[in-house]
Amino acid sequence: MNREYVEELCRKAAQAKFAVQECTAQKKNEVLEHAADLLTRETDNILAANAEDVTKAEADGMKPAMVDRLTLSKERIAQMAEGLREVAALPDPVGELLDDWTLANGLRIRKVRVPLGVIGIIYESRPNVTADAFALTFKSGNAVVLKGGSDAIRSNEAIIEILRRALEDLGVTKDAACLIDSTDRADTGVFLEQRQTVDVLIPRGSAGLISYVVRESKIPVIETGSGNCHIYVDADADLQKAIPIILNAKTQRTGVCNAAESLVVHESVKDAFLPMLSDAMHRAGVKLYADDRSRVLLPYAEAATEEDYGREYLDLMLSVKTVSSLEEAIEHINRYHTKHSDCIITENQASADLFQRLVDSACVYVNASTRFTDGFEFGFGAEIGISTQKLHARGPMGLKELTSYKYLLNGNGQVRA
Repeated sequence: MNREYVEELCRKAAQAKFAVQECTAQKKNEVLEHAADLLTRETDNILAANAEDVTKAEADGMKPAMVDRLTLSKERIAQMAEGLREVAALPDPVGELLDDWTLANGLRIRKVRVPLGVIGIIYESRPNVTADAFALTFKSGNAVVLKGGSDAIRSNEAIIEILRRALEDLGVTKDAACLIDSTDRADTGVFLEQRQTVDVLIPRGSAGLISYVVRESKIPVIETGSGNCHIYVDADADLQKAIPIILNAKTQRTGVCNAAESLVVHESVKDAFLPMLSDAMHRAGVKLYADDRSRVLLPYAEAATEEDYGREYLDLMLSVKTVSSLEEAIEHINRYHTKHSDCIITENQASADLFQRLVDSACVYVNASTRFTDGFEFGFGAEIGISTQKLHARGPMGLKELTSYKYLLNGNGQVRA
């Protein structure tokens, strides 16, 4: 454990937040554009560092889907750089006037958007989070302290060095972006204690990591949930439309939180639909775990357990459940999902409306893949995570979700009677 190191890093970030808050929108955009250029220019160095992480992960037996999350390529680094440019192009939320009124005594009250301060982010495996988190926290006027997973330590070190260089090159303190470059888990525990210097903490990763942070943190937490995302094929579904949606949601990228993990099917379409599903999933290499009613029509499926319905596989696996009604489907989903993203496939508008009203998730879809739950896809440039809680922020968190507000009161001598 290196308590002094972690505490000092957080203190530096707490001092740096005031320098960030003094930056104009133009200055912040210049830093982000310069950082994007540097990431592109340093692609080979980033890839070399990432190759060390990937080689170690494979030697340690990491699952292929998780190795995919860890792996960078020229294309993915280009996407990271583009993400910084996208954020630079977005309106600066800081200082936005949210409300403005004057009391009868002449006292004027304005409600304005302000940065949160110092944002701590704990995340696993995905080194692109390092650049995304910096872009969003910096543009929204915050300093950031990052604690990435040990699997991506070399990649994160290479990326943060570039981001800190971009800050320094343009006259902003490099401590606006700090990385706890330690693989000691005890240092994570120390980080969770830094309530005096870190204003809010955001965990990004497995259900185990998120539960640990929520349970142990002394810092206020915005919870980003794991993704047991469901798709429900309704009695009035277009079955030809359903297969491509499910394939995309399940197989485009399996190791991500917005991938579909569970399928629910109305009994009136199961005889026609499940054989189609079986063929498509078998060709895609997806292993099915199904209830007894579904397995009759799924020759490659194994029996589902209670755990399967609530499990985030992050792999080529999918649970299947047959239900007798829309209401039963909604009840099943609300029981087993993680309040992330769920979808109904239907041509019945009334069913779609009921599903969207009663399914308790951050994002509820009709006839579209759950893979769209993403800050970039939503037009946020990037995201800090997908919040599955209801206080402060919910769903993909972009710039506005990384701010708070305060009241500015201007008078001319008023006193309260």
